[in-house]
Amino acid sequence: MKLIRKIIIRVVAAFFASTILAVIVLRFVPVWVTPLMVIRCVEQSNEGRSLKLHHHWVSLDKMSPHMPVAVMASEDQRFLLHHGFDYDAIQKAAKRNLKGGKNKLGGSTITQQTAKNVFLWPGRSWVRKGLEAYFTALIELFWSKQRIMEVYLNSIEMGDGIYGLDAVAEYHFGTTADRLSRSDCALIAATLPNPRRFSSREPSAYMRQRQRRIEHEMKFIPTFPKEGEDYDPTTASGGVYRNGK
Repeated sequence: MKLIRKIIIRVVAAFFASTILAVIVLRFVPVWVTPLMVIRCVEQSNEGRSLKLHHHWVSLDKMSPHMPVAVMASEDQRFLLHHGFDYDAIQKAAKRNLKGGKNKLGGSTITQQTAKNVFLWPGRSWVRKGLEAYFTALIELFWSKQRIMEVYLNSIEMGDGIYGLDAVAEYHFGTTADRLSRSDCALIAATLPNPRRFSSREPSAYMRQRQRRIEHEMKFIPTFPKEGEDYDPTTASGGVYRNGK
């Protein structure tokens, strides 16, 4: 029993030490590959398809300033206000999902999605959810909001074999991440619920509708602040950042 206890203690200590170290290192080092990228490549191989993986790391200052605003408007409007978990959104999602219906409402924040993309695998198990919460807390502790957004926009899946903003800018818009327009960014954000089903290259009427809604919501999101700065509420036309509620 003493030997088993020692082994368990060492395993737990190694887990915490390695995961904390990984989060600290990735605060400064680009994320070149994620578990999802590897999983998708394995799926392509198993299906007999040629491997497709387009991913270009670019810093946040080399991205269109509209993109952080667009994904906040679409995915996580209170991103600059919460500490990784938006309890209001979680409560609203739970109430709506309890009523039933085909489409389930999610409450994941950009930080939670970043934790999942960088450190974990797709899935809905309680183990994965628990690890997601753990990494979300670590990321919020060691990373700035700017770093979270930078990693998120570089690692998220944005099409079949396309990861990150610069890759989707090249393959769907024929440009670079810093040259994307406000409308382009809203369209990319519109695809994020399912970027392999919804295309920013050949958008459907439904995608155009979502794009217009996101462009409208972007008015209520402030300009994304630079590292070390706080957001300026006067750059939002209203909403929680301007009104404080």
